Amino acid sequence: MGVPREFLRPPVAVRIAAVRVVSSAWWRVESDESAPGFKTCQKFYLGINARRKVMASSNQMVSLPGTELPPYFAAQAIGPANANERMTVTVKVRSKDDKAVVSDLEKLTGQAARARQHVRREDFAATHGAEPANLKKVEDYARSKNLTVVESSAAKRRVVLSGEVSNFENAFGVKLERFRHAGGTFRSHATEVQVPADLQHVIEAVLGLSNRSVAKPHFRYRQKPSPLSRALTAAAPQPLTPLQVAKLYDFPAGLDGSGQCIAIIELGGGYIVDDLETYFEDLGIPAPQVSDVSVLGATNSPGGDADGEVMLDIEVAGAVAQNAKIVVYFAPNTDQGFVQAITDAAHDTVNNPSVISISWGGPESAWRKANKTAMNNALRDAALMGVTVTVAAGDNGSTDGLADGKQHVDFPASSPYALACGGTRLEGSGTNISLENVWNDGASGGATGGGISDFFPIPSYQANAHVPKSLNPGHFAGRGVPDVAGDADPESGYEIRVDGQNTVVGGTSAVAPLWAGLVALMNKQLGKAVGFLNPLLYSAVSANGGFHSITHGNNGAFKAGPGWNACTGLGSPDGAEILAVVGGGAPARK
Repeated sequence: MGVPREFLRPPVAVRIAAVRVVSSAWWRVESDESAPGFKTCQKFYLGINARRKVMASSNQMVSLPGTELPPYFAAQAIGPANANERMTVTVKVRSKDDKAVVSDLEKLTGQAARARQHVRREDFAATHGAEPANLKKVEDYARSKNLTVVESSAAKRRVVLSGEVSNFENAFGVKLERFRHAGGTFRSHATEVQVPADLQHVIEAVLGLSNRSVAKPHFRYRQKPSPLSRALTAAAPQPLTPLQVAKLYDFPAGLDGSGQCIAIIELGGGYIVDDLETYFEDLGIPAPQVSDVSVLGATNSPGGDADGEVMLDIEVAGAVAQNAKIVVYFAPNTDQGFVQAITDAAHDTVNNPSVISISWGGPESAWRKANKTAMNNALRDAALMGVTVTVAAGDNGSTDGLADGKQHVDFPASSPYALACGGTRLEGSGTNISLENVWNDGASGGATGGGISDFFPIPSYQANAHVPKSLNPGHFAGRGVPDVAGDADPESGYEIRVDGQNTVVGGTSAVAPLWAGLVALMNKQLGKAVGFLNPLLYSAVSANGGFHSITHGNNGAFKAGPGWNACTGLGSPDGAEILAVVGGGAPARK
């Protein structure tokens, strides 16, 4: 820094004033302002004081918005976490311009499917990723707190860190504790995350401080009836193969999924290759090419209850979109694992999936706000890159399994960027549907999820769908769930093979891969990814008979009826009609 000559040794009066200025918290003049060099001295020391204030401000720790406890937590602290336990945390960094991302996506989805030019995965970092300077800020701060930077990605907008519990407590100003709830124990924090002030508007969420399970698989086995009940329910619907379901829904004939890749997100369980080969051989169709990707150390681990979910997803998607490549992304069942798996699948430049199927979820009210935002924005980014995401809407009716007297929707199905999939009870033969109602087998048998979000406002594509306001206090005008439906009742469920046994499975878990398979077929026919499908479904497709409207039944608090409803959305698909409308170049009407 260049210093004026007269400042090198100012008059005594000024030197005394300067000492007083530097040692005082406030700028005070206690000298002869007429002394030579006084003004220069004043400016110099004022500059020092201002810089010190800026440094103090940037180092000040402030709360990260949305990191407070969620409305539904239901756990009791039982002691501190092990200070020496090693853990991994993902810091999600905001995009260069969130408003621009939303605006670009709205422009894109306002176009006909054939006209859409999605952002290439290879270009995403430069156009909509995180600012490299912001990533560096997070990295530098982490290292200053003795944390190790494992990964830093502008495209995925994240910095992955590792370290001990005590390091993360120091870095993010939280006390990590062990909690007990009905499902076991987990590590989490009861207070808001703290970050330096200059990172508050850089960081979107801090994932992994809690390792609580955030989701359940939405599948149910068909209950074996007793001889008496079998006699009384002779007219009960019969289970179906995925091929029979696809035929009833008029999925395009003579079209397969070759050249397409379907990503499946799994938060537990695994698959057995021999079972898959046997299953598809019995169906008389080729087994799909199946591979898996490990996320945060999770792997294909068959032998547990969640195997039913994994096998259902692969077998339904593989049967509907024959010859499509299927890639299973195994991740830990935590908010960190869930978001990271979706992000990895959306940005996968090796497998290039055009559709992601998710059959896991949990009550929207059980997620911290910031973590919901991180998940929602991961789905938004996927849409911008042309990836459709189908998500099961839940199997516990309008309460989503909570007993607090309120109605709840399942997340991430409630994200406005998800294609939320509800459930029906389907009866028919060949191409003829004889009966289709809302799936509701009561508290013990399950029912389709659905309702109104208390977090996400109603999206523009639902503006004319007559979505009612939330039934909960405040009556929020929220996003309606589900968007679409399909066969989910275990009584009319899917014949599949799990862990060496043939069985029948239902649940909205089956509907997500069913729709994912249909999307893969559409993408094959179009020669490109259709991407974010919702605006098209609510406009051109619904206006041109692309759905079987479900008008009978309820899921608890909500009843079916003509048009959109909170049980089955727009209805179950007429696959050929949807393809004709989407492939015909009809633009989405806003």
